[in-house]
Amino acid sequence: MSSALSARPRSRLRHVLSAPRLRLWLTFTMALASAWFWTVAQAQEAPATPDAEPPPAAAAPTEPQGGLSEQARMQALRRASDAVLGVQVLALPDARSNASVGRERQGSGIVIDRDGLVLTIGYLIVEADQIQLVLDDQRRLPARVVAYDVATGFGLVQALTPLPLTPVPLGDSTALHHGEAAMIVSGGDNGSVSLAQVVARRPFAGYWEYQLDQAVFTVPARTDHSGAALFNAEGELLGVGSLLVSDTLGGSADGGRLPGNMFVPVELLKPILAELRRNGTTAASRRAWLGVNCMERDGEVRVLRVSDDSPAADAGLQPGDRIERIDGTAVQSLEQLWKQLWNGGQPERTVTLDIQRDGETRSMQVHSVDRMTTLSKAEGI
Repeated sequence: MSSALSARPRSRLRHVLSAPRLRLWLTFTMALASAWFWTVAQAQEAPATPDAEPPPAAAAPTEPQGGLSEQARMQALRRASDAVLGVQVLALPDARSNASVGRERQGSGIVIDRDGLVLTIGYLIVEADQIQLVLDDQRRLPARVVAYDVATGFGLVQALTPLPLTPVPLGDSTALHHGEAAMIVSGGDNGSVSLAQVVARRPFAGYWEYQLDQAVFTVPARTDHSGAALFNAEGELLGVGSLLVSDTLGGSADGGRLPGNMFVPVELLKPILAELRRNGTTAASRRAWLGVNCMERDGEVRVLRVSDDSPAADAGLQPGDRIERIDGTAVQSLEQLWKQLWNGGQPERTVTLDIQRDGETRSMQVHSVDRMTTLSKAEGI
């Protein structure tokens, strides 16, 4: 592996603990915190009565009702944290994605199968030339790309040598309660583990032509989020880290912001896993791409950036343009723009954008392309 793949700098976040040494401590703390968050959330939802006695102080049960025993839970959390490793990537020199995520990429992955299959976030491994998996003992093992899914954002890599790690079970984030405790684990040279609180499950529209109907949002914020694992108190994988976001709540009535992280929910993987392993992507990823980054504010969608050598660049779209309609449909949000783009016809077609520039409305013809056809692959892939 090229020496260009260097160790990730140590996180400065005070709430994050250095991984393998303190993981056992966290498994116990996780069990306590989960019970505490759940008790508080239930107390907040319960209706107040005039003669009601104050609730007792929250305490972690030694054997949660309907769940795992404390010992079994701690074992499950330890297995979960041990299944997270580092992912170091050197992308192809001419990769389009280098402009947005760089050629040298570092993040995390989670072992989900006994054959060494590792789940990560797709932007780490898209257009990869070389991949290494980094274990807690600093060993580096070669890996290859198995799949990249544009629709969900997931990536899959396969270890080329046996992995001495036990895979984790896939959970279901739809069962999460507001305020529930969760565990975030990153891997690699400076892998770390910390507690988090789930604050929202809501739709998410990304500026880079990306949309999820449901995503999971947690606080406090962590910067080592790329491919990090989100686990519940039973050690089940709930999501894969994607972003650091400035507002996990998606805009509150009082205008306040709560920074945190966005996770892609793992239940999106279950119905497509076989297809990803078989085809390297999904049918849903074969969709129109313009090559624009956009922002949404106060019911307006404006262009932030136009990718070089993209359909949008060829059509003359510019940063600052306000997109008013796409194929005759009014646009007031990123979700409307992306869904109309993908559902409006074949991936390769002529898309009509009505834009406003310098106070004038213009109609532009953009010849969209299939995003998957624009991505480079290493020789032999």
